Amino acid sequence: MSFAPKDEHEAQIQFALERGIPAILSVIGTQKLTFSDNAYDLIHCARCRVHWDGDGGKPLLELNRVLKPGGYFIWSATPVYRDDERDSKVWKSMVALTTSLCWKIVAKTVDSTGVGLVIYQKPSSYSCYKHRKEKLPPLCEQKTNQNASWYEPLSYCISRLPVDRMGNLLRWSTPWPQRLSSKPPSLPSEPDAEDIFIEDTKHWAALVSEVYLDGLAISLGRIRNVMDMNAGYGGFAAALIDQPLWVMNVVPIDAQDTLSIIFERGLIGVYHDWCESFNTYPRTYDLLHASFLFKNLKERCDTIDVAVEMDRILRPGGYLLVQDTMENIKKLNPVLRSLHWSTTLYQGQFLVGKKGFWRPSENDN
Repeated sequence: MSFAPKDEHEAQIQFALERGIPAILSVIGTQKLTFSDNAYDLIHCARCRVHWDGDGGKPLLELNRVLKPGGYFIWSATPVYRDDERDSKVWKSMVALTTSLCWKIVAKTVDSTGVGLVIYQKPSSYSCYKHRKEKLPPLCEQKTNQNASWYEPLSYCISRLPVDRMGNLLRWSTPWPQRLSSKPPSLPSEPDAEDIFIEDTKHWAALVSEVYLDGLAISLGRIRNVMDMNAGYGGFAAALIDQPLWVMNVVPIDAQDTLSIIFERGLIGVYHDWCESFNTYPRTYDLLHASFLFKNLKERCDTIDVAVEMDRILRPGGYLLVQDTMENIKKLNPVLRSLHWSTTLYQGQFLVGKKGFWRPSENDN
């Protein structure tokens, strides 16, 4: 997953998406990233101009939050390989901060051009935290609310390491591709949780194979960027894993918080509120998928607003696949038609929309 702020001069994220690379508009500033805790195995930053030691080190603490225990942070910036007064000051500050986080340097090198990098590793146990002379930053309090990074300010605390239902620290993820179908450590503790997960995986494998690919006859040959707007456990993305495309899994903030499970499966995703715009440029996705998304949305925002946002982020010629109740489909269908889309209803529960290349003429009001 690549992310960068909106840049009117370079538009890095737009270029990445046009190349078929997973990317979103985002920035490390004052609010938490829209990822779950312990999401990434490795984070890379080259000349990203983030003051990691600023505001008491909150930006680096945010990276620590989304980095898995034992995960790596690769940093390439002038403080790593230059020794002028300014860069030396930043490097000393980073040494103090990473030491307080119990990060260790596993490599520091400079190439033949004089550009260098440093690789840090996050601890995988509480041993170092307990033996710090000064307990700053402190460990975070236990979280009880779901989707806890949505519109949340950066915290001055070290996120706690993940544990299983028995309280044991979780180990490194199962290797790929086994992790895609193996039991995710973050599954709820209910007795039937694993059975529900297995059935969900089977359900999406069958639905994609028998309905989406065969029944709807949607050609995936020209599709690269796919978004699942209500991803659940990520079963839709898992069913497409052999296709030459990638899927952005979106977990709505009013749905069950399954983003940790999605990352544990080796997939990618974000939190989002579909009553707001998604952090991407216009016309950046080839296919949008929504399974029973509108049942929760209709209580908080208008179907028209969501449809207009889907029209914004879908490329001309792109597809929308909606599985929902007939009540919601009947509300959505005329809106899409008014946007000059072609639509088809399949089996009374699947709406297939295709965005056209219509543009307003000079005579249109």
